[in-house]
Amino acid sequence: MRVFIDLLWFFKEEKNKYIVGIFLLVFVSILSLVPPYVVGLMVDHIDKGTLTMSILLTWCVVLLIIATLIYIFRFFWRIMIFGASIRLARKLRNQLYEHFTRMSPSFYHSKRTGDLMAHSTNDIKAIEQTAGLGVLTLVDSLTMGGFVILTMAFTIDWRLTLIALIPMPFMALATSYYGSLLHERFGKAQVAFSNLNDKVQESMSGIRIIKTFGYEKEDIDSFREKSHDVVEKNISVARVDSFFDPTISLIVSLSFFLSILFGARYVVIGDLTIGELTSFTIYLGLLIWPMLAFGWLFNIVERGRASYKRVSSLLRVKADIEDKDSVLKEQPVGNIKYKINSFSYTEDDELALQEVCFTLKKGETLGIVGRTGSGKTTLLKLLMRQFDLKDGAIYFANHNITDYSIDSLRKSIGYVPQDQFLFSATIADNIAFAKPQSSLSEIIEVAKIASIHEDIIRLADGYETIVGERGVTLSGGQKQRISIARALIENPEVLILDDCLSAVDAKTEEDILEGLKTLRTGKTTIITAHRLSAIKHANSIVVLEKGKVIQSGNHEHLMASGGWYKEMYAKQQLESLVEQGGSKDE
Repeated sequence: MRVFIDLLWFFKEEKNKYIVGIFLLVFVSILSLVPPYVVGLMVDHIDKGTLTMSILLTWCVVLLIIATLIYIFRFFWRIMIFGASIRLARKLRNQLYEHFTRMSPSFYHSKRTGDLMAHSTNDIKAIEQTAGLGVLTLVDSLTMGGFVILTMAFTIDWRLTLIALIPMPFMALATSYYGSLLHERFGKAQVAFSNLNDKVQESMSGIRIIKTFGYEKEDIDSFREKSHDVVEKNISVARVDSFFDPTISLIVSLSFFLSILFGARYVVIGDLTIGELTSFTIYLGLLIWPMLAFGWLFNIVERGRASYKRVSSLLRVKADIEDKDSVLKEQPVGNIKYKINSFSYTEDDELALQEVCFTLKKGETLGIVGRTGSGKTTLLKLLMRQFDLKDGAIYFANHNITDYSIDSLRKSIGYVPQDQFLFSATIADNIAFAKPQSSLSEIIEVAKIASIHEDIIRLADGYETIVGERGVTLSGGQKQRISIARALIENPEVLILDDCLSAVDAKTEEDILEGLKTLRTGKTTIITAHRLSAIKHANSIVVLEKGKVIQSGNHEHLMASGGWYKEMYAKQQLESLVEQGGSKDE
Protein backbone atom coordinates (compact mmCIF):
# COMPACT_ATOMS: atom_id res chain seq x y z
CA MET A 1 0.00 0.00 0.00
CA ARG A 2 3.02 2.26 0.06
CA VAL A 3 2.26 3.47 -3.44
CA PHE A 4 -0.79 5.33 -2.08
CA ILE A 5 1.54 7.19 0.29
CA ASP A 6 3.87 7.93 -2.64
CA LEU A 7 0.89 9.35 -4.58
CA LEU A 8 -0.38 11.40 -1.65
CA TRP A 9 0.84 14.60 -3.34
CA PHE A 10 -1.56 13.95 -6.21
CA PHE A 11 -4.47 12.92 -3.98
CA LYS A 12 -4.10 16.29 -2.22
CA GLU A 13 -4.21 18.10 -5.56
CA GLU A 14 -7.37 16.24 -6.57
CA LYS A 15 -8.85 15.91 -3.09
CA ASN A 16 -12.23 17.44 -3.99
CA LYS A 17 -12.74 15.00 -6.86
CA TYR A 18 -11.65 12.03 -4.76
CA ILE A 19 -13.75 13.08 -1.75
CA VAL A 20 -16.92 13.43 -3.85
CA GLY A 21 -16.15 10.22 -5.75
CA ILE A 22 -15.49 8.22 -2.58
CA PHE A 23 -18.60 9.67 -0.90
CA LEU A 24 -20.78 8.58 -3.85
CA LEU A 25 -19.07 5.18 -3.88
CA VAL A 26 -19.82 4.68 -0.20
CA PHE A 27 -23.41 5.84 -0.68
CA VAL A 28 -23.85 3.28 -3.48
CA SER A 29 -22.53 0.59 -1.11
CA ILE A 30 -25.14 1.59 1.51
CA LEU A 31 -27.96 1.58 -1.06
CA SER A 32 -26.85 -1.89 -2.23
CA LEU A 33 -27.68 -3.25 1.24
CA VAL A 34 -31.40 -2.55 0.84
CA PRO A 35 -32.40 -5.09 -1.89
CA PRO A 36 -31.28 -8.20 0.08
CA TYR A 37 -33.28 -6.95 3.08
CA VAL A 38 -36.37 -6.44 0.87
CA VAL A 39 -36.01 -9.94 -0.64
CA GLY A 40 -35.82 -11.48 2.85
CA LEU A 41 -38.88 -9.49 3.91
CA MET A 42 -40.86 -10.68 0.88
CA VAL A 43 -39.85 -14.30 1.55
CA ASP A 44 -41.13 -14.03 5.15
CA HIS A 45 -44.41 -12.49 3.93
CA ILE A 46 -44.80 -15.36 1.48
CA ASP A 47 -43.92 -17.91 4.18
CA LYS A 48 -46.51 -16.43 6.53
CA GLY A 49 -49.07 -15.80 3.78
CA THR A 50 -49.27 -12.08 4.52
CA LEU A 51 -47.97 -10.70 1.20
CA THR A 52 -50.45 -8.26 -0.40
CA MET A 53 -50.39 -6.40 -3.72
CA SER A 54 -49.97 -3.10 -1.86
CA ILE A 55 -46.92 -4.34 0.03
CA LEU A 56 -45.41 -5.83 -3.15
CA LEU A 57 -45.90 -2.63 -5.22
CA THR A 58 -44.51 -0.45 -2.41
CA TRP A 59 -41.28 -2.39 -2.17
CA CYS A 60 -41.00 -2.67 -5.97
CA VAL A 61 -41.13 1.14 -6.20
CA VAL A 62 -38.49 1.37 -3.46
CA LEU A 63 -36.23 -1.03 -5.38
CA LEU A 64 -36.78 0.94 -8.60
CA ILE A 65 -35.80 4.21 -6.90
CA ILE A 66 -32.71 2.59 -5.35
CA ALA A 67 -31.67 1.11 -8.73
CA THR A 68 -32.02 4.54 -10.37
CA LEU A 69 -29.97 6.26 -7.65
CA ILE A 70 -27.26 3.58 -7.87
CA TYR A 71 -27.13 4.05 -11.66
CA ILE A 72 -26.73 7.84 -11.36
CA PHE A 73 -24.21 7.77 -8.50
CA ARG A 74 -22.10 5.08 -10.17
CA PHE A 75 -21.85 7.26 -13.27
CA PHE A 76 -20.61 10.25 -11.29
CA TRP A 77 -18.15 8.42 -9.02
CA ARG A 78 -16.53 6.89 -12.11
CA ILE A 79 -16.18 10.35 -13.64
CA MET A 80 -14.62 11.69 -10.43
CA ILE A 81 -12.20 8.85 -9.58
CA PHE A 82 -11.23 7.57 -13.03
CA GLY A 83 -11.13 11.11 -14.39
CA ALA A 84 -8.61 12.03 -11.67
CA SER A 85 -6.46 8.98 -12.47
CA ILE A 86 -6.36 9.96 -16.16
CA ARG A 87 -5.17 13.43 -15.14
CA LEU A 88 -2.43 11.78 -13.06
CA ALA A 89 -1.28 9.85 -16.14
CA ARG A 90 -1.22 13.08 -18.14
CA LYS A 91 0.69 14.89 -15.41
CA LEU A 92 3.34 12.16 -15.04
CA ARG A 93 3.68 11.82 -18.81
CA ASN A 94 4.22 15.58 -19.11
CA GLN A 95 6.72 15.53 -16.24
CA LEU A 96 8.66 12.75 -17.93
CA TYR A 97 8.68 14.52 -21.28
CA GLU A 98 9.81 17.82 -19.75
CA HIS A 99 12.43 15.90 -17.78
CA PHE A 100 13.72 14.28 -20.97
CA THR A 101 14.05 17.68 -22.66
CA ARG A 102 16.11 19.03 -19.73
CA MET A 103 18.53 16.13 -19.68
CA SER A 104 22.03 16.56 -21.06
CA PRO A 105 23.61 14.22 -23.67
CA SER A 106 25.27 12.08 -20.98
CA PHE A 107 21.78 11.01 -19.84
CA TYR A 108 20.96 9.66 -23.30
CA HIS A 109 24.33 7.96 -23.51
CA SER A 110 23.29 5.76 -20.58
CA LYS A 111 19.56 5.38 -21.37
CA ARG A 112 17.95 3.61 -24.28
CA THR A 113 15.15 5.18 -26.29
CA GLY A 114 12.95 2.09 -26.08
CA ASP A 115 13.29 1.98 -22.31
CA LEU A 116 12.32 5.65 -21.99
CA MET A 117 9.29 5.01 -24.21
CA ALA A 118 8.25 2.07 -22.02
CA HIS A 119 8.37 4.31 -18.95
CA SER A 120 6.08 6.77 -20.74
CA THR A 121 3.55 4.12 -21.78
CA ASN A 122 3.29 0.86 -19.82
CA ASP A 123 4.55 2.24 -16.50
CA ILE A 124 2.32 5.32 -16.66
CA LYS A 125 -0.67 3.08 -17.46
CA ALA A 126 0.01 0.90 -14.41
CA ILE A 127 0.23 3.99 -12.17
CA GLU A 128 -3.00 5.36 -13.68
CA GLN A 129 -4.78 2.12 -12.78
CA THR A 130 -3.49 2.37 -9.23
CA ALA A 131 -4.91 5.89 -8.82
CA GLY A 132 -8.23 4.83 -10.40
CA LEU A 133 -9.06 1.16 -10.11
CA GLY A 134 -6.77 0.85 -7.08
CA VAL A 135 -8.69 3.52 -5.14
CA LEU A 136 -11.97 1.91 -6.20
CA THR A 137 -10.97 -1.56 -5.01
CA LEU A 138 -9.53 -0.20 -1.75
CA VAL A 139 -12.61 1.82 -0.85
CA ASP A 140 -15.14 -0.70 -2.16
CA SER A 141 -13.50 -3.70 -0.50
CA LEU A 142 -13.39 -1.91 2.85
CA THR A 143 -16.75 -0.08 2.80
CA MET A 144 -18.91 -2.59 0.96
CA GLY A 145 -17.31 -5.49 2.78
CA GLY A 146 -17.57 -3.71 6.13
CA PHE A 147 -21.18 -2.62 5.63
CA VAL A 148 -22.25 -6.11 4.54
CA ILE A 149 -20.56 -7.78 7.53
CA LEU A 150 -22.04 -5.26 9.99
CA THR A 151 -25.51 -5.62 8.46
CA MET A 152 -25.34 -9.42 8.67
CA ALA A 153 -24.11 -9.26 12.27
CA PHE A 154 -26.54 -6.68 13.67
CA THR A 155 -29.70 -7.28 11.62
CA ILE A 156 -29.62 -11.06 11.17
CA ASP A 157 -27.31 -13.11 13.44
CA TRP A 158 -23.83 -12.31 14.75
CA ARG A 159 -22.99 -15.98 15.38
CA LEU A 160 -23.67 -16.97 11.76
CA THR A 161 -21.64 -13.94 10.61
CA LEU A 162 -18.60 -15.05 12.60
CA ILE A 163 -18.92 -18.59 11.23
CA ALA A 164 -19.09 -17.23 7.66
CA LEU A 165 -15.92 -15.16 8.26
CA ILE A 166 -13.79 -18.07 9.51
CA PRO A 167 -12.09 -18.67 6.09
CA MET A 168 -11.35 -14.97 5.50
CA PRO A 169 -7.95 -14.73 7.30
CA PHE A 170 -6.61 -17.40 4.93
CA MET A 171 -7.51 -15.16 2.00
CA ALA A 172 -5.59 -12.23 3.53
CA LEU A 173 -2.48 -14.39 3.95
CA ALA A 174 -2.74 -15.82 0.43
CA THR A 175 -3.25 -12.46 -1.32
CA SER A 176 -0.38 -10.91 0.63
CA TYR A 177 1.93 -13.70 -0.51
CA TYR A 178 0.72 -13.46 -4.10
CA GLY A 179 1.21 -9.68 -3.99
CA SER A 180 4.89 -9.92 -3.08
CA LEU A 181 5.48 -12.45 -5.88
CA LEU A 182 3.60 -10.26 -8.34
CA HIS A 183 5.67 -7.17 -7.49
CA GLU A 184 8.92 -8.96 -8.28
CA ARG A 185 7.72 -10.62 -11.47
CA PHE A 186 5.91 -7.55 -12.84
CA GLY A 187 9.10 -5.49 -12.46
CA LYS A 188 10.99 -8.06 -14.56
CA ALA A 189 8.18 -8.08 -17.14
CA GLN A 190 8.41 -4.30 -17.50
CA VAL A 191 12.18 -4.51 -18.02
CA ALA A 192 11.66 -7.17 -20.70
CA PHE A 193 9.11 -4.94 -22.43
CA SER A 194 11.59 -2.05 -22.34
CA ASN A 195 14.20 -4.25 -24.03
CA LEU A 196 11.73 -5.26 -26.73
CA ASN A 197 10.66 -1.65 -27.23
CA ASP A 198 14.28 -0.61 -27.60
CA LYS A 199 14.93 -3.41 -30.09
CA VAL A 200 12.02 -2.32 -32.31
CA GLN A 201 13.07 1.34 -32.18
CA GLU A 202 16.68 0.52 -33.12
CA SER A 203 15.67 -1.85 -35.91
CA MET A 204 13.21 0.59 -37.49
CA SER A 205 15.75 3.43 -37.30
CA GLY A 206 18.48 1.27 -38.81
CA ILE A 207 16.35 -0.71 -41.27
CA ARG A 208 18.36 0.50 -44.27
CA ILE A 209 21.62 -0.71 -42.74
CA ILE A 210 20.02 -4.03 -41.82
CA LYS A 211 18.78 -4.57 -45.38
CA THR A 212 22.05 -3.35 -46.91
CA PHE A 213 24.06 -5.98 -45.02
CA GLY A 214 21.42 -8.68 -45.51
CA TYR A 215 20.96 -8.93 -41.76
CA GLU A 216 17.16 -9.40 -41.84
CA LYS A 217 17.13 -13.02 -40.62
CA GLU A 218 19.48 -12.32 -37.70
CA ASP A 219 17.48 -9.22 -36.78
CA ILE A 220 14.20 -11.15 -36.88
CA ASP A 221 15.73 -13.90 -34.74
CA SER A 222 16.92 -11.30 -32.23
CA PHE A 223 13.43 -9.76 -32.15
CA ARG A 224 11.80 -13.15 -31.65
CA GLU A 225 14.15 -13.91 -28.78
CA LYS A 226 13.27 -10.66 -27.00
CA SER A 227 9.58 -11.11 -27.81
CA HIS A 228 9.74 -14.62 -26.35
CA ASP A 229 11.35 -13.21 -23.21
CA VAL A 230 8.48 -10.69 -22.86
CA VAL A 231 5.93 -13.48 -23.25
CA GLU A 232 7.69 -15.67 -20.70
CA LYS A 233 7.96 -12.83 -18.17
CA ASN A 234 4.30 -11.90 -18.63
CA ILE A 235 3.21 -15.52 -18.40
CA SER A 236 5.14 -15.63 -15.13
CA VAL A 237 3.09 -12.64 -13.96
CA ALA A 238 -0.12 -14.27 -15.23
CA ARG A 239 0.65 -17.46 -13.27
CA VAL A 240 0.64 -15.50 -10.03
CA ASP A 241 -2.30 -13.39 -11.19
CA SER A 242 -4.30 -16.52 -11.95
CA PHE A 243 -4.16 -17.61 -8.30
CA PHE A 244 -6.12 -14.59 -7.03
CA ASP A 245 -9.63 -15.35 -8.34
CA PRO A 246 -9.62 -19.13 -7.64
CA THR A 247 -8.32 -18.54 -4.12
CA ILE A 248 -11.00 -15.94 -3.41
CA SER A 249 -13.72 -18.07 -5.01
CA LEU A 250 -12.66 -21.08 -2.91
CA ILE A 251 -12.74 -19.07 0.30
CA VAL A 252 -16.11 -17.47 -0.53
CA SER A 253 -17.48 -20.94 -1.38
CA LEU A 254 -16.35 -22.20 2.03
CA SER A 255 -18.15 -19.24 3.61
CA PHE A 256 -21.33 -20.16 1.70
CA PHE A 257 -20.99 -23.79 2.75
CA LEU A 258 -20.61 -22.90 6.43
CA SER A 259 -23.45 -20.34 6.25
CA ILE A 260 -25.91 -22.79 4.68
CA LEU A 261 -24.83 -25.61 7.00
CA PHE A 262 -25.23 -23.67 10.25
CA GLY A 263 -27.98 -21.32 8.95
CA ALA A 264 -30.25 -24.24 8.11
CA ARG A 265 -29.79 -25.56 11.68
CA TYR A 266 -30.70 -22.14 13.11
CA VAL A 267 -33.87 -22.10 10.96
CA VAL A 268 -34.82 -25.57 12.18
CA ILE A 269 -34.44 -24.62 15.84
CA GLY A 270 -36.25 -21.32 15.28
CA ASP A 271 -33.35 -18.88 15.77
CA LEU A 272 -33.70 -17.63 12.18
CA THR A 273 -36.59 -17.25 9.74
CA ILE A 274 -36.31 -18.57 6.20
CA GLY A 275 -36.41 -14.96 4.98
CA GLU A 276 -33.50 -13.97 7.22
CA LEU A 277 -31.43 -16.90 5.95
CA THR A 278 -32.29 -15.87 2.39
CA SER A 279 -31.17 -12.30 3.10
CA PHE A 280 -28.01 -13.61 4.74
CA THR A 281 -27.02 -15.69 1.71
CA ILE A 282 -27.69 -12.72 -0.61
CA TYR A 283 -25.55 -10.52 1.64
CA LEU A 284 -22.88 -13.17 1.51
CA GLY A 285 -23.12 -13.01 -2.29
CA LEU A 286 -22.53 -9.27 -2.03
CA LEU A 287 -19.28 -10.10 -0.23
CA ILE A 288 -17.92 -11.78 -3.38
CA TRP A 289 -17.13 -8.46 -5.09
CA PRO A 290 -15.36 -6.92 -2.06
CA MET A 291 -13.31 -10.09 -1.70
CA LEU A 292 -12.44 -10.07 -5.40
CA ALA A 293 -11.70 -6.35 -5.13
CA PHE A 294 -9.42 -7.06 -2.18
CA GLY A 295 -7.49 -9.58 -4.28
CA TRP A 296 -7.34 -7.22 -7.25
CA LEU A 297 -6.19 -4.49 -4.91
CA PHE A 298 -2.92 -6.31 -4.21
CA ASN A 299 -2.52 -7.05 -7.90
CA ILE A 300 -3.08 -3.44 -9.00
CA VAL A 301 -1.10 -1.89 -6.16
CA GLU A 302 1.95 -4.09 -6.70
CA ARG A 303 1.96 -3.33 -10.42
CA GLY A 304 1.59 0.37 -9.67
CA ARG A 305 4.30 0.29 -7.01
CA ALA A 306 6.78 -1.38 -9.37
CA SER A 307 6.00 1.11 -12.15
CA TYR A 308 6.02 4.18 -9.88
CA LYS A 309 9.40 3.10 -8.57
CA ARG A 310 10.74 2.95 -12.15
CA VAL A 311 9.27 6.32 -13.10
CA SER A 312 10.36 8.01 -9.86
CA SER A 313 13.93 6.76 -10.22
CA LEU A 314 14.00 8.25 -13.70
CA LEU A 315 12.61 11.60 -12.52
CA ARG A 316 15.19 11.73 -9.73
CA VAL A 317 18.06 11.74 -12.20
CA LYS A 318 19.59 15.20 -12.08
CA ALA A 319 20.63 17.00 -15.23
CA ASP A 320 24.39 17.42 -15.52
CA ILE A 321 23.88 20.93 -16.90
CA GLU A 322 21.73 23.28 -14.83
CA ASP A 323 21.34 27.02 -14.40
CA LYS A 324 22.90 28.70 -11.41
CA ASP A 325 20.65 30.39 -8.84
CA SER A 326 21.24 33.79 -10.42
CA VAL A 327 21.77 33.98 -14.18
CA LEU A 328 21.71 36.51 -17.00
CA LYS A 329 18.54 36.24 -19.08
CA GLU A 330 19.63 38.26 -22.10
CA GLN A 331 21.12 36.58 -25.14
CA PRO A 332 24.90 37.15 -25.29
CA VAL A 333 26.40 39.25 -28.10
CA GLY A 334 30.17 39.76 -28.36
CA ASN A 335 33.54 38.03 -28.48
CA ILE A 336 33.99 34.37 -27.59
CA LYS A 337 37.06 33.34 -25.63
CA TYR A 338 38.15 29.76 -24.98
CA LYS A 339 40.39 29.15 -21.99
CA ILE A 340 40.41 25.38 -21.41
CA ASN A 341 43.05 23.79 -19.22
CA SER A 342 41.72 20.26 -19.60
CA PHE A 343 38.48 18.41 -20.32
CA SER A 344 37.43 14.76 -20.40
CA TYR A 345 33.92 13.33 -20.71
CA THR A 346 34.34 11.13 -17.63
CA GLU A 347 37.01 10.83 -14.98
CA ASP A 348 38.15 7.53 -16.48
CA ASP A 349 38.42 8.83 -20.05
CA GLU A 350 41.58 10.29 -21.52
CA LEU A 351 41.66 14.04 -22.00
CA ALA A 352 39.55 15.19 -24.96
CA LEU A 353 40.93 18.75 -24.81
CA GLN A 354 43.91 20.37 -23.10
CA GLU A 355 45.57 23.77 -23.14
CA VAL A 356 43.13 25.28 -25.64
CA CYS A 357 43.21 29.08 -25.60
CA PHE A 358 42.02 31.43 -28.35
CA THR A 359 39.61 34.33 -28.93
CA LEU A 360 37.00 34.69 -31.65
CA LYS A 361 35.92 38.27 -32.24
CA LYS A 362 32.31 39.17 -32.90
CA GLY A 363 31.45 39.03 -36.59
CA GLU A 364 34.40 36.82 -37.52
CA THR A 365 34.43 33.33 -38.96
CA LEU A 366 36.43 30.63 -37.21
CA GLY A 367 37.51 27.40 -38.90
CA ILE A 368 38.35 24.36 -36.77
CA VAL A 369 40.16 21.48 -38.44
CA GLY A 370 42.06 18.37 -37.46
CA ARG A 371 42.05 14.62 -37.73
CA THR A 372 39.04 12.56 -36.70
CA GLY A 373 38.84 12.48 -32.90
CA SER A 374 41.02 15.55 -32.43
CA GLY A 375 38.34 17.37 -30.38
CA LYS A 376 36.58 19.60 -32.93
CA THR A 377 33.01 18.68 -32.01
CA THR A 378 33.90 18.70 -28.30
CA LEU A 379 34.83 22.38 -28.58
CA LEU A 380 31.39 23.14 -29.99
CA LYS A 381 29.51 21.05 -27.41
CA LEU A 382 31.26 22.93 -24.62
CA LEU A 383 30.22 26.28 -26.10
CA MET A 384 26.58 25.12 -26.21
CA ARG A 385 26.89 23.76 -22.64
CA GLN A 386 26.04 20.21 -23.58
CA PHE A 387 28.85 19.49 -21.14
CA ASP A 388 30.38 21.77 -18.51
CA LEU A 389 34.03 22.54 -17.93
CA LYS A 390 35.62 21.85 -14.56
CA ASP A 391 39.13 22.96 -15.42
CA GLY A 392 38.84 26.14 -17.46
CA ALA A 393 36.14 28.44 -18.81
CA ILE A 394 34.54 29.77 -21.98
CA TYR A 395 33.63 33.45 -22.08
CA PHE A 396 30.94 35.01 -24.26
CA ALA A 397 30.58 38.81 -24.29
CA ASN A 398 32.99 39.04 -21.30
CA HIS A 399 30.89 36.67 -19.17
CA ASN A 400 31.47 33.03 -18.37
CA ILE A 401 28.87 31.09 -20.37
CA THR A 402 27.67 29.57 -17.07
CA ASP A 403 26.54 33.09 -16.05
CA TYR A 404 23.83 32.95 -18.72
CA SER A 405 20.68 30.89 -18.52
CA ILE A 406 20.90 27.79 -20.71
CA ASP A 407 17.93 28.95 -22.78
CA SER A 408 19.33 32.42 -23.49
CA LEU A 409 22.76 31.01 -24.38
CA ARG A 410 21.42 28.39 -26.77
CA LYS A 411 18.92 30.79 -28.38
CA SER A 412 21.86 32.87 -29.53
CA ILE A 413 23.37 29.83 -31.27
CA GLY A 414 22.28 28.09 -34.47
CA TYR A 415 23.71 24.59 -34.73
CA VAL A 416 23.99 22.24 -37.69
CA PRO A 417 25.37 18.90 -36.42
CA GLN A 418 27.24 16.21 -38.31
CA ASP A 419 24.30 13.83 -37.95
CA GLN A 420 21.34 15.76 -39.37
CA PHE A 421 17.90 14.94 -38.01
CA LEU A 422 14.73 15.81 -39.94
CA PHE A 423 11.24 15.29 -38.57
CA SER A 424 8.42 13.42 -40.31
CA ALA A 425 6.86 16.68 -41.51
CA THR A 426 6.91 18.91 -44.57
CA ILE A 427 10.19 20.41 -45.76
CA ALA A 428 8.80 23.86 -44.95
CA ASP A 429 7.98 22.77 -41.37
CA ASN A 430 11.46 21.31 -40.96
CA ILE A 431 13.12 24.54 -42.10
CA ALA A 432 10.83 26.67 -39.91
CA PHE A 433 11.27 24.41 -36.87
CA ALA A 434 13.02 27.07 -34.73
CA LYS A 435 10.68 29.81 -35.99
CA PRO A 436 7.25 28.27 -36.70
CA GLN A 437 5.70 31.63 -37.59
CA SER A 438 8.06 32.07 -40.55
CA SER A 439 6.46 33.03 -43.85
CA LEU A 440 7.05 31.00 -46.99
CA SER A 441 9.14 33.83 -48.42
CA GLU A 442 11.47 33.68 -45.39
CA ILE A 443 11.75 29.91 -45.76
CA ILE A 444 12.55 30.22 -49.46
CA GLU A 445 15.17 32.91 -48.76
CA VAL A 446 17.20 30.72 -46.37
CA ALA A 447 16.68 27.70 -48.63
CA LYS A 448 18.30 29.63 -51.47
CA ILE A 449 21.26 30.57 -49.28
CA ALA A 450 21.61 26.88 -48.33
CA SER A 451 21.45 25.98 -52.07
CA ILE A 452 18.51 23.63 -51.55
CA HIS A 453 15.71 25.70 -53.13
CA GLU A 454 16.18 24.28 -56.63
CA ASP A 455 16.11 20.72 -55.31
CA ILE A 456 12.92 21.40 -53.36
CA ILE A 457 10.91 22.94 -56.20
CA ARG A 458 11.75 19.92 -58.37
CA LEU A 459 9.88 17.69 -55.89
CA ALA A 460 6.24 16.90 -56.69
CA ASP A 461 4.87 18.83 -53.69
CA GLY A 462 7.69 21.33 -53.36
CA TYR A 463 7.97 22.77 -49.87
CA GLU A 464 4.92 20.74 -48.81
CA THR A 465 6.72 17.46 -49.48
CA ILE A 466 6.57 15.17 -46.45
CA VAL A 467 9.96 13.74 -45.60
CA GLY A 468 10.14 10.30 -44.02
CA GLU A 469 11.33 9.75 -40.47
CA ARG A 470 14.85 11.21 -40.08
CA GLY A 471 14.58 12.41 -43.69
CA VAL A 472 14.98 8.95 -45.24
CA THR A 473 13.43 10.12 -48.52
CA LEU A 474 16.23 12.67 -49.08
CA SER A 475 19.90 12.32 -49.99
CA GLY A 476 22.63 13.09 -47.49
CA GLY A 477 23.48 16.37 -49.20
CA GLN A 478 19.83 17.45 -49.27
CA LYS A 479 19.44 16.71 -45.57
CA GLN A 480 22.57 18.71 -44.80
CA ARG A 481 21.37 21.74 -46.74
CA ILE A 482 17.87 21.64 -45.22
CA SER A 483 19.52 21.50 -41.79
CA ILE A 484 21.62 24.56 -42.70
CA ALA A 485 18.49 26.42 -43.82
CA ARG A 486 16.82 25.47 -40.52
CA ALA A 487 19.71 26.98 -38.56
CA LEU A 488 19.66 30.16 -40.69
CA ILE A 489 15.93 30.90 -40.31
CA GLU A 490 16.51 32.84 -37.07
CA ASN A 491 19.80 34.36 -38.24
CA PRO A 492 21.43 33.56 -34.85
CA GLU A 493 24.26 35.54 -33.30
CA VAL A 494 26.52 32.49 -33.59
CA LEU A 495 26.15 29.92 -36.36
CA ILE A 496 27.92 26.57 -35.89
CA LEU A 497 28.42 24.30 -38.89
CA ASP A 498 29.85 21.03 -37.61
CA ASP A 499 31.29 19.28 -40.68
CA CYS A 500 27.90 19.66 -42.37
CA LEU A 501 29.18 20.30 -45.90
CA SER A 502 30.77 16.90 -46.38
CA ALA A 503 27.98 15.52 -48.58
CA VAL A 504 27.82 18.43 -51.05
CA ASP A 505 30.04 18.98 -54.07
CA ALA A 506 32.68 21.70 -54.21
CA LYS A 507 30.53 24.06 -56.33
CA THR A 508 27.54 23.81 -53.96
CA GLU A 509 29.85 24.27 -50.99
CA GLU A 510 31.23 27.45 -52.53
CA ASP A 511 27.72 28.78 -53.23
CA ILE A 512 26.64 28.13 -49.64
CA LEU A 513 29.70 29.82 -48.18
CA GLU A 514 29.20 32.86 -50.44
CA GLY A 515 25.58 33.09 -49.35
CA LEU A 516 26.61 32.90 -45.71
CA LYS A 517 29.08 35.74 -46.18
CA THR A 518 26.30 38.00 -47.40
CA LEU A 519 23.73 36.97 -44.79
CA ARG A 520 26.10 36.71 -41.85
CA THR A 521 27.66 40.18 -42.02
CA GLY A 522 28.43 41.22 -38.45
CA LYS A 523 27.53 37.76 -37.12
CA THR A 524 29.89 35.10 -35.78
CA THR A 525 30.30 31.78 -37.58
CA ILE A 526 32.17 28.65 -36.53
CA ILE A 527 32.85 25.92 -39.08
CA THR A 528 34.47 22.54 -38.48
CA ALA A 529 35.46 20.54 -41.54
CA HIS A 530 37.67 17.81 -42.91
CA ARG A 531 37.64 19.44 -46.34
CA LEU A 532 39.84 22.51 -45.89
CA SER A 533 38.26 24.37 -48.79
CA ALA A 534 35.27 24.93 -46.49
CA ILE A 535 37.29 27.05 -44.03
CA LYS A 536 40.07 28.68 -46.05
CA HIS A 537 38.06 31.95 -46.19
CA ALA A 538 37.80 32.07 -42.34
CA ASN A 539 39.27 35.00 -40.43
CA SER A 540 41.10 32.55 -38.23
CA ILE A 541 41.71 28.82 -38.28
CA VAL A 542 42.54 26.50 -35.39
CA VAL A 543 44.22 23.15 -36.02
CA LEU A 544 43.66 20.49 -33.35
CA GLU A 545 45.71 17.37 -32.69
CA LYS A 546 44.75 15.03 -29.81
CA GLY A 547 42.83 17.82 -28.10
CA LYS A 548 45.62 20.42 -28.38
CA VAL A 549 45.93 23.48 -30.63
CA ILE A 550 48.99 22.78 -32.77
CA GLN A 551 48.49 25.61 -35.28
CA SER A 552 46.42 28.78 -35.56
CA GLY A 553 46.10 31.73 -37.93
CA ASN A 554 44.40 32.51 -41.24
CA HIS A 555 44.80 30.44 -44.40
CA GLU A 556 47.73 32.45 -45.77
CA HIS A 557 49.58 32.36 -42.46
CA LEU A 558 49.13 28.60 -42.09
CA MET A 559 50.22 27.92 -45.64
CA ALA A 560 53.35 29.97 -45.09
CA SER A 561 54.05 28.25 -41.77
CA GLY A 562 53.98 24.72 -43.16
CA GLY A 563 53.02 21.77 -40.98
CA TRP A 564 49.85 19.67 -40.90
CA TYR A 565 47.55 22.29 -42.43
CA LYS A 566 49.73 22.94 -45.50
CA GLU A 567 50.33 19.23 -46.06
CA MET A 568 46.65 18.38 -45.83
CA TYR A 569 45.58 21.29 -48.04
CA ALA A 570 48.11 20.31 -50.74
CA LYS A 571 46.99 16.69 -50.55
CA GLN A 572 43.31 17.61 -50.91
CA GLN A 573 44.08 19.95 -53.82
CA LEU A 574 45.94 17.14 -55.56
CA GLU A 575 43.05 14.73 -54.97
CA SER A 576 40.65 17.31 -56.41
CA LEU A 577 42.80 17.70 -59.53
CA VAL A 578 42.98 13.93 -59.98
CA GLU A 579 39.20 13.64 -59.68
CA GLN A 580 38.67 16.46 -62.18
CA GLY A 581 41.13 14.87 -64.58
CA GLY A 582 39.38 11.55 -64.26
CA SER A 583 36.00 13.08 -64.98
CA LYS A 584 37.40 14.88 -68.07
CA ASP A 585 38.92 11.63 -69.42
CA GLU A 586 35.56 9.97 -69.05
